[in-house]
Amino acid sequence: MIPPSSSPLHPLIRKLESIATLTDDEKQAVTSLPARSRTLEPRQEIVRDGDRPSQCCLLVEGWLYRSKTLGDGKRQILALHVPGDMPDLHSLHLPVLDHTLATLTRAIVAFIPHENMHELVTAHPGIAAALWRDTLIDAAIFREWITGLGRRDARARIAHLFCEMYVKLHAVGLAADQCCEFPLTQAEMSDALGLSTVHVNRTVQELRAEQLISWSGRSLQILDWTGLVAAGEFDPTYLHVQKRAAS
Repeated sequence: MIPPSSSPLHPLIRKLESIATLTDDEKQAVTSLPARSRTLEPRQEIVRDGDRPSQCCLLVEGWLYRSKTLGDGKRQILALHVPGDMPDLHSLHLPVLDHTLATLTRAIVAFIPHENMHELVTAHPGIAAALWRDTLIDAAIFREWITGLGRRDARARIAHLFCEMYVKLHAVGLAADQCCEFPLTQAEMSDALGLSTVHVNRTVQELRAEQLISWSGRSLQILDWTGLVAAGEFDPTYLHVQKRAAS
């Protein structure tokens, strides 16, 4: 048997264990999935709007994002994904992709055929329930993003995003001591939050001046968690983290 921690599919186990409980047999079933791993460069498309994928992708290392692009070239980033996420899991039941999935950073992505995913969830109802829970949480995150775009001001949107990504990374063992990776550019934050790049820059500077955060390069340090939570009106309930997964 392959120890779960040595499998390239370990990030999926780590993610699911942060929101559900898996038995040893279920973990072994996940690690036994056939997966083909690829290393992708930053800003590389994985699947495009209109594609009909025959496999799901698991993010092993790096960050991915979902997006829609309008006819005039304007882009809306719809979601950010970290290791352990399967951002196109819905393609098991929705054959045509309605958005583009691409790498934000250099990334390792494991591809798992739909046929094998169907066999997994049929044979293991507990895994099916955990993946369903993950899909529902994904929908909850979309609701928070819509609320932010429609009703939060720039300061709250940015503070909320910092809090959300820290909690997601911490849940899968990739953040600690209020420090985490945050590799977005300000232009990418603009596309995610519906703000101009100038507005993003000015607001980030305000959060720095208030000593709520320190953000340099790809590294984010939250200096005042309570203050940042208040600034973003952040309530992590919608992420439904049950426990921090073992690394």
